[in-house]
Amino acid sequence: MAAAILRRLNPTAAAAARVAPLLARAPARAVSDSTDPITVETSVPFVSHLLDPPSRETTTSARELLAFFRDMSVMRRAELAADSLYKAKLILGFCHLYDGQEAVAVGMEAAITRADAIITAYRDHCFYLARGGDLVAAFAELMGRRDGCSRGKGGSMHFYKKDANFFGGHGIVGAQVPLGCGIAFAQRYRKEGTVTFDLYGDGAANQGQLFEALNMAALWKLPVILVCENNHYGMGTAEWRASKSPAYYKRGDYVPGLKVDGMDVLAVKQACKFAKEHALENGPIILEMDTYRYHGHSMSDPGSTYRTRDEIAGIRQERDPIERVRKLILAHDLATAQELKDMEKEIRKQVETGIAKAKESPMPDPSELFKNVYVNDCGLESFGVDRKEVRTVLP
Repeated sequence: MAAAILRRLNPTAAAAARVAPLLARAPARAVSDSTDPITVETSVPFVSHLLDPPSRETTTSARELLAFFRDMSVMRRAELAADSLYKAKLILGFCHLYDGQEAVAVGMEAAITRADAIITAYRDHCFYLARGGDLVAAFAELMGRRDGCSRGKGGSMHFYKKDANFFGGHGIVGAQVPLGCGIAFAQRYRKEGTVTFDLYGDGAANQGQLFEALNMAALWKLPVILVCENNHYGMGTAEWRASKSPAYYKRGDYVPGLKVDGMDVLAVKQACKFAKEHALENGPIILEMDTYRYHGHSMSDPGSTYRTRDEIAGIRQERDPIERVRKLILAHDLATAQELKDMEKEIRKQVETGIAKAKESPMPDPSELFKNVYVNDCGLESFGVDRKEVRTVLP
């Protein structure tokens, strides 16, 4: 059981060592480790634009469903912990949490390989984890520590993992979309046979740069999938107040699109697999992920002034991505309710351990301030305002 989930969760030896204790303490009655196929129908049909949609029938396994449950539960617990750290003023600046939307990150990762690229906006913590990121490095980055995934310089909005082709983490609304198309251009130019998943929110869907980049991507048939994570509120503005046409999967006009239940991890997996095959053969495609965030836009937003608490509770009760997978696991007798609760307890301990280790990481040295800004060793000097006194020589 342990080895199977480890291979699915993160293929590196370091990752195996990190989570092996959690699985080793599983109950005596081991949960199912079978890879036998299980056929499950997606929660709702796919809705398509300019193409035939994929089948609603998806194939999974006990191993995969348990990995989905664990991955999303780690993300949920990590984001709730980030909420507490922010309120304790251990995380400063902006902080945008992803709880509720975990199925998008996990389902996408299940459909692709680490050779494929992902780039997103500032709600990025869980994509870093999905790409194999370390909890300690994630929390260290959130707290601005030296051992963070961006060396403590990026904070919440600028996670990064180059070895897994995760290119952030971007704070300017919509600005990552042209960058993602540029990554796809490089993939095609090098004939890599890989794709880029280029994510943005419904709040960025009206950005001019998105349509400019999409036009070029269509002309050059770039292997890029534009993914609109439609959580229905751009900051505090409902989609219907901001967009004349909130059918974002159709907004590409001449570019095909697909609307997906972004709270159904198997639907996301099916759609992303379909989209990758399409992009490699035909060029760009738009996926609209119908999803929902439980927290406000950021930690400065209570998230209750522009929507009702009943609305949030209703989504939790009817569409929560983790609870959907829990029900599937129990329905197919892959684990007991108590075994899943025990797994969640171990995940809580794992997150707490990650936070404790991250707190031990020192703050970056002040000398780091000028690093990663200019090309090193190019002789740049910093002067005072009178330009007579050299204040420092930049690295």
